[in-house]
Amino acid sequence: MIFVVTETVEIKKLGNSFGVLISSKTVKRLDLHAGEKAQLEIFPQKRISGFGIAKGTNSFKREIEEREF
Repeated sequence: MIFVVTETVEIKKLGNSFGVLISSKTVKRLDLHAGEKAQLEIFPQKRISGFGIAKGTNSFKREIEEREF
């Protein structure tokens, strides 16, 4: 039986190699045990910088004038 689980994990440095940790919740859900093999699909998530994203746009203008009470 094949289960598809999506989980975001952090890549860790382990000696000269790299590894990922799978949450115990996922391990229990999939009934995994130490020594078993599992197939992983890896999709890198790159951080996108928002710096300069609005470069060249007009400055903010209020649509409603402020009221004085």
